[in-house]
Amino acid sequence: MRSMSSLSRDGRMVASMSALERFFRVRERGSTVRREVIAGLTTFLSMAYALFVVPAVLSDAGMDKAAVFVATALAAFTGTAVMALYANYPIAQAPGMGLIAFFAYTVVIGMGIPWQTALAGVFASGLIFFLLTVTKIRETIINAIPQSLKMAVGAGIGLFIALIGFKNAGLVVIDGGAGILRLGDIHAPETLLALFGLAVTAALLVRRVGGAVFYGMLITAAVGMLFGLIPVPRGLSDVIGPVPSIAPTLAKLDWPALIHPTAEMLFIVFTIFFVDFFDATGTIVAIAQQAGLMKDGRIVGGGRALTSDAIATMAGAWFGTSTTTSYIESSAGVAAGGRTGLTALVTAILFLLSLFFAPLLSIITLQVTAPALIIVGVLMAGNLRHIDWTDLGEAVPAFITVVLMPYTYSIANGIAFGFVSYVVLKLVQGKVKSVHPVLYVLALIFLIYFAWVVRA
Repeated sequence: MRSMSSLSRDGRMVASMSALERFFRVRERGSTVRREVIAGLTTFLSMAYALFVVPAVLSDAGMDKAAVFVATALAAFTGTAVMALYANYPIAQAPGMGLIAFFAYTVVIGMGIPWQTALAGVFASGLIFFLLTVTKIRETIINAIPQSLKMAVGAGIGLFIALIGFKNAGLVVIDGGAGILRLGDIHAPETLLALFGLAVTAALLVRRVGGAVFYGMLITAAVGMLFGLIPVPRGLSDVIGPVPSIAPTLAKLDWPALIHPTAEMLFIVFTIFFVDFFDATGTIVAIAQQAGLMKDGRIVGGGRALTSDAIATMAGAWFGTSTTTSYIESSAGVAAGGRTGLTALVTAILFLLSLFFAPLLSIITLQVTAPALIIVGVLMAGNLRHIDWTDLGEAVPAFITVVLMPYTYSIANGIAFGFVSYVVLKLVQGKVKSVHPVLYVLALIFLIYFAWVVRA
């Protein structure tokens, strides 16, 4: 016979499972606790690459790599936990790939803005996002931006990220003086390692392997160690260790920059807000559709999901990382059966546990993360299929938006030129009324940006 203590433990476990089912409405949404746990693990593996890619990119902006690793894990944990407990959505959050590129290469490196000031801009954009969400003004803004420009921004950021990936891989070299792109040394061992990683990751993706990007990084790192290109861990302490200090980035926001903002700062805040706003909205809509959480064309609890996204952005800025947003990789967990916030809660806990794996940062080199950036670029470029290329009034501004991001090495320039050209061409076509008044205001803001900020 089973002991009383064993029966007591089983009873507590059943009670806990029942409480989880009730709180997250697991059965109501046609799922089980076991399925939700597996889905949470699947989501984590699909987006765990962010833990290493984000510090690698933001360290280029002069931020402490180890501290950013901690900030990234804490931002992912906080944002995903809020999404789980407040919105009850199977959506995980982490610093967005497109916005880490904007933060590091356009704002800090390109504009010469200190990263502390840029973090203040991230916090401000999250606060605006939060206010517009709770006041329900977001629908007006969403309807104001034409579909072609929304898709073009996503695709353009994808090309920009891919360019960074090719550059980090050594496959593309940017000549300092002329600024001309050329082919790198494809015989260099490091470049060959990155190309191998790209091939492996792409192969895993086409075979529909869950967590393909993360596994691709692990395989690439292993091969790099085999050929002496990456240091080999000499013990468990090189894999698992104490949590690094977050002090170099924690609460380092430049508050005076928000109290007395310059035109340049306002433009940075707007751009971060704009990209995150539509990225988050698009992701939440897509996941809600996949998870069966839409009724009569409306997202069930969508306001809470967007509010969670805004809270995550503010929390991430406070910890010391760029804009935290909803990840489309959450679709992997939904495909595995995730339907509730329990999926997100499992993912959040795994991000918290990952804090103890900071020593792996020395193993995940640029050549290891480069394939991940290139693949993310491929996935984001998929937005191009939603643009009507037969209507030149839509196609030309979209094309300008897409190509100017990598060509000018600036996400902001692509967005600005795209919006202005869209309004101008619609005026030429005589379609004045087809342009939302909000878009005219945005185009005017961009013209002021060109006249004053860029000239300076």
